[in-house]
This record gives sequence, structure tokens and C-alpha cells, in this order.
Amino acid sequence: MMGQLLTRQLWHEETNLKRAVDEKFPDLSSLPPEISIQILSKLNATDLCWASCVNNLWKQLANDEIIWERLCRSTWRGLSVYGHWRRLGSSFHDLYMILDEGSLMFNTHPARGIDYLVEKGAIKNTAQSIAELLHSTKALNRQNIRVFLESRSDVMNHLIGLQNYKQQFLPNALRQLFQQIEAPEERGMFLQQIIQHFSQRYCTCNPDCQMDCDTVFVLCYSLILLSVDLTSPHVKNKMSKREFIRNIRGATNQRDDELFGHLYDNIYLIGHIAR
Repeated sequence: MMGQLLTRQLWHEETNLKRAVDEKFPDLSSLPPEISIQILSKLNATDLCWASCVNNLWKQLANDEIIWERLCRSTWRGLSVYGHWRRLGSSFHDLYMILDEGSLMFNTHPARGIDYLVEKGAIKNTAQSIAELLHSTKALNRQNIRVFLESRSDVMNHLIGLQNYKQQFLPNALRQLFQQIEAPEERGMFLQQIIQHFSQRYCTCNPDCQMDCDTVFVLCYSLILLSVDLTSPHVKNKMSKREFIRNIRGATNQRDDELFGHLYDNIYLIGHIAR
């Protein structure tokens, strides 16, 4: 009985889909294939799968390799697997499904998601390849990225190395960092590792910044503490600009009060470093 109900429901859904297609879509069979593919390329993966259920022509068009390669590249940018996937005799439709399944698994259990993608050949079992995946997409949960990186400092180093901080003001570069890697709640060893890798990358991207890695490291910590001080409702007596400049001057042995003042103003006007 239950099986008959499900079969009837699926039949009604397919009938309604065909009716909606007839009402809202042009007859793709009357169009040149390249135009039909261009139309279908505007759909997301779910809608493409529905489109392939309409008839054999739509199925053939919706499974076009160009469409699925674009979907892969737009969702997971810059993966090295794209260069050789077609040579392996596999379709980009299959690759999309593997990457999508692996991303869903990562958002539930990060290590299993990575193992699945390695097993399926979507990424290599190297720190560089895993970092490329984490850097390439917004489909992965930031909290789970942090959880995964807590045990993979090598991947973190490569991941931060993929970011470009050239000519960015230090607080804005920090915001970019924490948009990809969720900031830990506690100021422990993991935060120290993040800031250490970031400081090295920032100096590499900005060789003319006239600051060494140790100075950038101290400034980063100071900015994080200032962010908490200025934005937390639990802190009643907010740090003044004069106090911040004095503290930074003592911690870095530098007297660039103009720079320190601009750092303070950035946090005061724009807000927290790591939201």
C-alpha cells in the first residue's frame, strides 16, 4: 500500500514538472543545441537533475560535460583534479557528485569527508591538495574547517599560503583570514599557530611593509584583544587610542604612532577582527 502511494506521488510530481516545463520553458528540441545548453547552464545541480527527467533530449542536454564542468569550477574553484579528470575517462557530472558528497560528509565529520574525496580521486592525500580544496569553496563549514586544521598544521600552513594579502591593511587582512578559518574561542596554541602562519604570509605578500614577522605577530594579537575590548558589552572601561598606542609602542619597541592610531581607528570604525 505504501509503495503504491509513493509511486502515485512520484508520478504526480513528474507530471507537474512536465506541465511546468511546457508552460515556462521553450521547447529545447526546436533550438540549436548550443542555445539549449546555454539555457540549462543557468540551472543549479538540483534543477539540472530534475530537467534530465523530462525526456531523453533534456536528459542528454542536462548531462552535457560543459555544464557540469562549469558547475564544478564555480563551486570548487581551482582544484588540480580538473586538469586530468577527463583523461581518466570520467565525467564531470560524476566529479560534481563526488565533490558534493564529500563536502556534505566534511560538514558532518571532516576527516571522513577528506578520506572519501581522496579515495574517489577528487583530491590527493597531500597537505597542498587538501588546502586547495578548503580554499576553493564556500560549501564547507568554517567551524569544521577549524576543527580539521587543529590536527593538521601542515594543511593550515598551505591554506594560509594560498591567500593573497598584498597591499592590504593589517586588520583587513586578518578579517579575510578569519572569514575562511573560524577563530577559536580560546587564546591557546591553535590561535598562536594561526597567527604565526599568517604573520609569515603577510610579510611575504608585503615585503615593503617595514615590519618583521615578530612585529606583525604582536600587532595581530593586540588587534584581536582590542577587538574584544571595544566590541564586548561586558567590558565597561574601553581602551582609549592613547592607551592602545602606548601598549603597542612598548610591545614592539617601535614609535610609529600614526600607524598604531590607524590600527585603532580601523577596529573602532569597522568592528571586530573575527566575527
